[in-house]
Amino acid sequence: MYALIDVNNMYCSCERIFNPKLNGKPIVVLSNNDGCVISRSNEAKALGISMGAVAHLFEKTFKESNVHVYSSNYALYGDLSDRLMHILASFTPDIEIYSIDESFLQFKGYDRFDIDKLDREIRETALRCTGLPVSIGIAPTKALAKVANRIAKKFDKKTGGVYLMDSELKRKKALNWLSV
Repeated sequence: MYALIDVNNMYCSCERIFNPKLNGKPIVVLSNNDGCVISRSNEAKALGISMGAVAHLFEKTFKESNVHVYSSNYALYGDLSDRLMHILASFTPDIEIYSIDESFLQFKGYDRFDIDKLDREIRETALRCTGLPVSIGIAPTKALAKVANRIAKKFDKKTGGVYLMDSELKRKKALNWLSV
């Protein structure tokens, strides 16, 4: 089985770690030249701010909706990512760092383990040790783990941020739900 661990709204989540007053408030992080939105909190997404939005076209929305706007801080994001990846590697030696906020973990020989319980422990450990909220999708292939992760994230309140796609029925249901 593969698990895809993905940090929720990575750059915004990093900013919240160092300023907890931002929790529950709309946040966007801008690109290198502050030209485009490259990360949005769920609250900012709810305001209709899209990924890649041209920042100066949303200035009115930012002001009217009290959106907290940050320039990107890649040194901070990279440091927190490194910390998270070290934590993830402590759960299995089979880790593939996919991006700054995503990793695939492969669980070979874990047949006697409760994978769902283990991945919930990974999620809790990541949050406790780094402050970063993650979603985890578990499935037999990397592509299906990506789909499972999307379900875990989209239905966080129901899934608790972890979704195990461990049956043919779940796979069919997930692929029917997914827009291609």
